[in-house]
Amino acid sequence: MSRNEMTRREREKLKHRQEILDAALHLFSEYGFHNVSMQQVADRSEFSIGTLYNFFDNKEHLYSTLLDELSKKFHHAVTSAVEAGSEETEMLRNFVIAKAEIFCENMEVVRLYFQETSGSRFNFKAGLDEEIKIRYAEFMKKLTTVFANGIKKKCFNNIADPYLLAVALDSLTNAILLGCLDDPENMSYPQDPDVLLNIFFKGLLVS
Repeated sequence: MSRNEMTRREREKLKHRQEILDAALHLFSEYGFHNVSMQQVADRSEFSIGTLYNFFDNKEHLYSTLLDELSKKFHHAVTSAVEAGSEETEMLRNFVIAKAEIFCENMEVVRLYFQETSGSRFNFKAGLDEEIKIRYAEFMKKLTTVFANGIKKKCFNNIADPYLLAVALDSLTNAILLGCLDDPENMSYPQDPDVLLNIFFKGLLVS
């Protein structure tokens, strides 16, 4: 159902839900997930505590919803970007650009996730629920196919298993983006995707 097809009551309900999520995100980011109560979220969003529980079972449900919505945005953005490419090198460039864009547009959620999820600094899968893991696996399969097709067409050298190449590129972009998050003054994500992709396209050793 599109937003235009919703009744006024449904649109209001959706708006209230988003206001609660926004309030929770700001509080979690500022004070940390464990230091925020549902009552504080209710106060920040200007709803009663009962209204919050009409939308979310508890604080953990709020947090998981924030992550789930980020996962959906990310999956849609990078999948659409790859599918928009007409050949494999363009698909990889689109992926590198789109991933940075969705990361930067949702920096507050990303920062919250890495603040609160122990042991997952360089592993986007750790601590995530099953639906998010499934989306991640679906996209990695698509990225693997890009490398496999590039190798089959002899656009790419057959230097490694396509899945390993997909994991390597995904991990490389993760590391750079997280470096920018940790140290924005000294590190920036390159605007030209080939700055990263040339590690794959050209390699490090001088031939």
